[in-house]
Amino acid sequence: MMSLSGRRVRAVFTKEVREFRRNRSITAGMAIIPLVFSVQPLISIFALQPAASAPLAQEHVLLYMLGIPALVPSLIAAYSVVGERQQGTLEPVLTTPIRADELLLGKALATFLPAVAIAYAVYGLFLLAVELFAADGVASALIRPSDLIAQLLFTPLLAGWSIWLAIVISTRSSDVRVAQQFATLASLPTVALTTLIALNVIPPSPRLAVTAAVVLILLNVLGWKTAAKAFDREILITNTRS
Repeated sequence: MMSLSGRRVRAVFTKEVREFRRNRSITAGMAIIPLVFSVQPLISIFALQPAASAPLAQEHVLLYMLGIPALVPSLIAAYSVVGERQQGTLEPVLTTPIRADELLLGKALATFLPAVAIAYAVYGLFLLAVELFAADGVASALIRPSDLIAQLLFTPLLAGWSIWLAIVISTRSSDVRVAQQFATLASLPTVALTTLIALNVIPPSPRLAVTAAVVLILLNVLGWKTAAKAFDREILITNTRS
């Protein structure tokens, strides 16, 4: 099996990051979703009284924030292939010697790194705001080591899975908005699952965490391979010219 070319992956990564910076709709999406997931919960937390700390200690409310790495990357990654096709920049890339797995890995990394950075930054700011402005006892009830570890562990795993789903959808779409809508829908089951855990409908446990981590690692590997197989150069070039 041929090894990946780091030089080609880095070239795609650099190109994608420059494109994202110029695209206002992508930038807006990266900003709006974190706001949706953080502003309203913060307002609710600030309104809590100290007496609420006891029941909060039995819940895992902050796991709700895992919806950010599940949704933010899907909007960006959904643009990765179909966006280039619509702009007419995909065909020149497809005529180069770069392999499909190298091209898609570069595109995935260009989405993965900023999405994970945003998710961690928003989570950190969220915790800081809770620590500074929440009522006495509320912050200590909400901010627990187990939830912090879960956030650190599952943020990259959820982001990766979301990205590969969106890239597969992007390779089969002919319109950016349609691709983003389907990618968002495909990410909603993950958001629903993290929300159910945050609300204790599904009780969190070490076994559940380990199982979920293993499953997500396997899904990420499978997603990369599936995306590479779905990336048909001839079909993409034909659709670009049509």
